[in-house]
Amino acid sequence: MFTKHTKIVATIGPATESKEMLEKLVLAGLNVMRLNFSHGDFAEHQARVDNLRAVSKKLDRPVAILQDLSGPKIRIGEFDTERVDLEAGKKISLVTGKKFIGNETRVWVNYPTLHKELHKGSIVFVDDGKKKLIVESIKKNEIACKVIVGGNTKGRRGVNLPGAYLKTSSLTKKDREDLQFGIKNDVDFFALSFVRQAKDVVELRDILQQAKSDAQIIAKIETEEAIENLEDIIAVADGIMIARGDLAIEVPAEKVPLYQKRMIELCRQANKPVITATQMLESMINSPVPTRAEVSDVANAIFDGTDAVMLSEETTLGSYPVEAVSVMARVANEVETHGRAHFKNGHENKMLYDELAQSALRIAGAVDAKAIVAITESGSTARALASRRPTQPIIAATGDFKTETRLTLSFGCFPLHTTDKGSFESVMKQVSLFVKTNKLAKRGDNIVVIFGEPVGKKGTTANAVSVQCI
Repeated sequence: MFTKHTKIVATIGPATESKEMLEKLVLAGLNVMRLNFSHGDFAEHQARVDNLRAVSKKLDRPVAILQDLSGPKIRIGEFDTERVDLEAGKKISLVTGKKFIGNETRVWVNYPTLHKELHKGSIVFVDDGKKKLIVESIKKNEIACKVIVGGNTKGRRGVNLPGAYLKTSSLTKKDREDLQFGIKNDVDFFALSFVRQAKDVVELRDILQQAKSDAQIIAKIETEEAIENLEDIIAVADGIMIARGDLAIEVPAEKVPLYQKRMIELCRQANKPVITATQMLESMINSPVPTRAEVSDVANAIFDGTDAVMLSEETTLGSYPVEAVSVMARVANEVETHGRAHFKNGHENKMLYDELAQSALRIAGAVDAKAIVAITESGSTARALASRRPTQPIIAATGDFKTETRLTLSFGCFPLHTTDKGSFESVMKQVSLFVKTNKLAKRGDNIVVIFGEPVGKKGTTANAVSVQCI
């Protein structure tokens, strides 16, 4: 359980939704289950939630649930044949309005105002960027395009519009309906797709507050506009997901690694978790071993300082889901053990718990502490420690079940649910038992503790650092 500090998010689907498979994934290193609401119905997702919670209870191990909202994904409609060959140099029209079955010259698009938001010369990518079109003219609701890069394609493929700033909300009617599922099931995180500005996150926050939900919001960064507004988005979100698939279509692919580093660093400075996602071990959908490039990709995300790495189709439909999680866990363990990067402080936050976190790390180094303990109710102190990426495990001792589960997304945090939270001595007895049972420390070892008085009370700010001998 404590061999890696980097967290693993895995998307659960038909290949992994059984209790037996979920248990194998958790034992292999799964920390957060992602539910992709672009696929599946409420009954399927409900079964996955119920199965995960049963497994979590059986193993006595917290695993968070992240519900990924579909967002306003633009797609072409169906064709009159299973596949259509888009030939380079030929013409095809994208048509908004009433839905119809398309052919190789005309196809419906599900975004009703697309004809108002493109212009002559606009570039349109179809099928995850594999097909490239250029707009030649627009008449009423028909967008006439020339195929620049063609190929075989199917209906329902995604459409990307690099450089286009769409006016639609990040929350669709479907998203609003899907939100009710997550609120009812008390999921830990909502991932908001196609965020462009901070107000998109604020809109979702308002809806959650009206529903009396305190679920946290992960903003998915997958558009050029989101990159331009990145700092404002991070300020209002609880964390971000680097959705590299759509992002690499919206912006030049060679820029994505640089954006990835910048996003991770900004989140680290803001004490907010960041998930690096998309095509990390894609070959393992069909292969029991990853490519060398994929191993390097996962390793470099960890070198960059990501809190979590994510699997998608590898674990929803892939033939080797447990192996994929195991590979991620082994890569994380290797990087953290032998190749850990040294992160400068660089924090602009001036909260007391930030200063205490920095002091705790210095003290931990001086006394050779085997673990750092944050006695926390909100999780803020634990996240402040996590953002500094310490080599020691962070034991987040909390009496709040939601905090316990949500901290499974933060780097190096290992939550411990404590009772008798009003007594420092009682909490420390539970911490001592926990670290010894899990072989994090032995009798006579030092641990560093950050806490606030009175211990365990909501709203209490950490105000003290102590060295305790086990």
